[in-house]
Amino acid sequence: MSSMLAIIGGSGLTALKGLKITRQQMQQTPYGELSGPLTFGTLNEKEVVFLPRHGNPHIIPPHKINYRANLWALKENGINNIIAVNAVGGITLEMYPGRLVIPLQIIDYTWGRKHTYFEDEINEVTHIDFTRPYNEFLRQCLIQASHEINLHCHDGGTYGATQGPRLETADEINRMEQDGCDLVGMTGMP
Repeated sequence: MSSMLAIIGGSGLTALKGLKITRQQMQQTPYGELSGPLTFGTLNEKEVVFLPRHGNPHIIPPHKINYRANLWALKENGINNIIAVNAVGGITLEMYPGRLVIPLQIIDYTWGRKHTYFEDEINEVTHIDFTRPYNEFLRQCLIQASHEINLHCHDGGTYGATQGPRLETADEINRMEQDGCDLVGMTGMP
């Protein structure tokens, strides 16, 4: 397993401060073009790859992001550890502005996005276990790292993924809260 970490940046994170860039790479995938170049480098003496989810400049709306191409390219480059940063809105009072949240679950309200790699030229139907959508090892690493630098984070919560690019109505937020969502964003799924 590769020890290299990929960071996918969202709104407000189109580059990594302090990243010592060694190379940039655009590549074609069976799923089309990436959102932007894979930027390889070192950050605090660790190998890191950065990918701007919305492109650089920030021009790709949430429902048009080629999620499959982005993840395929990272996997093809031997990367198994990915942290995706998302700008979100808080639904519950615990999710106030500026709070770091490491969610535990997700509810997907998106539609029309390509959600799977298992649709063309397959020999059998493939069902993926999504009981725990976030990698627990990476979650715990993030929680521990936040404690080490005295940055309070919220461990848990449910991310509600909406279609975008428009923001949600008040009643949509009320429904999401009734469904158990703590946060709302547009790029947590697929």
